[in-house]
Amino acid sequence: MTFIAKPRIDLPSDRLNDIGLRRRDYEGVLSTLCAGCGHDSITAAIVQAFWEMSIAPEKVAKLSGIGCSSKTPAYFISGAHGFNSVHGRMPSVATGAMAGNRDMVAIAVSGDGDSLSIGFGQFGHVVRRNLNLLYIIENNGVYGLTKGQFSASADVGSRAKKGAENRWQNIDPVATAITLGGSFVARGFSGDRDQLVPLIKAGVRHRGCAIIDVVSPCVTFNDHEGSTKSYAYTRENKHEAVKLDFVPPAEEINAQFDPGEAKAVTLHDGSRVMLRRTEDGYDPTDRSRALQYLETARSRGEVVTGLMYMNEDLPEMHDLFGTTERPLKDIPYEELSPGSDALRKLQSKMR
Repeated sequence: MTFIAKPRIDLPSDRLNDIGLRRRDYEGVLSTLCAGCGHDSITAAIVQAFWEMSIAPEKVAKLSGIGCSSKTPAYFISGAHGFNSVHGRMPSVATGAMAGNRDMVAIAVSGDGDSLSIGFGQFGHVVRRNLNLLYIIENNGVYGLTKGQFSASADVGSRAKKGAENRWQNIDPVATAITLGGSFVARGFSGDRDQLVPLIKAGVRHRGCAIIDVVSPCVTFNDHEGSTKSYAYTRENKHEAVKLDFVPPAEEINAQFDPGEAKAVTLHDGSRVMLRRTEDGYDPTDRSRALQYLETARSRGEVVTGLMYMNEDLPEMHDLFGTTERPLKDIPYEELSPGSDALRKLQSKMR
């Protein structure tokens, strides 16, 4: 992590959001990642999204594991709560945080190694439980901190910087999350902020686990010819499944598309995700067709981006557990503790 503070320069022309904060108030410390790293572009998209949504920094919990990706939370919303957990164990920490205070806005940032290898079990269960958080995977296909070995997301046939070919089948986080019962699954590209910012906004407002896999090229170890996670390959083979707009609940919905071409999905807080279908007629509410579409695109070597699947009807973790509407942190200990008599009754049922 870096501890170098950014010099603060407030310009009179800086715009304020609805709670009187500047975009600068949503930034963090200076990045120590390699110049040109896709992760820094994702940071910029997160800063823009949270500033535009006027989310109070003290209401945000940001969590991560280990890796280049997991340094990212240091670079945005310095006024938020943060926890940098051990490798692959971030989902457990996030589950505890959101179980204790359901009113927080949680954003988790992880990497392809952190989520799909070391923490694959944790990733699967946080999706299955539909924990209410935005989960961003900064996917570069390699372990950047340990000299660029292939990660589990590296495509078959992709080549390393020194020419070695990956022969292992890859794990696709998008297809995996949909298969596990994910309620919001999307893919973005760090080089396309126009698409990524609305995806982040929709993911924040979605009530449940919002997975966004972001192709984020590693400029040091995986941005060369033969890599399928490079800037050049992604730009050449990128294919948008849908075009997406995020519309806050208090904002008038403008018709930026022709009648019959758009589909609106209403989120629990009244926000809407407006989906404009491409020529392929992709429908992100059809789970089986979403998986077929991904497999077809994979066989053609395409990097499909956009909102891949969404289901607002799936219950969130607190709904499944039937917990109280009050955050547990606000409930006095005397109410939280059932007492020794209640404990004895519980134990007697287990004998």
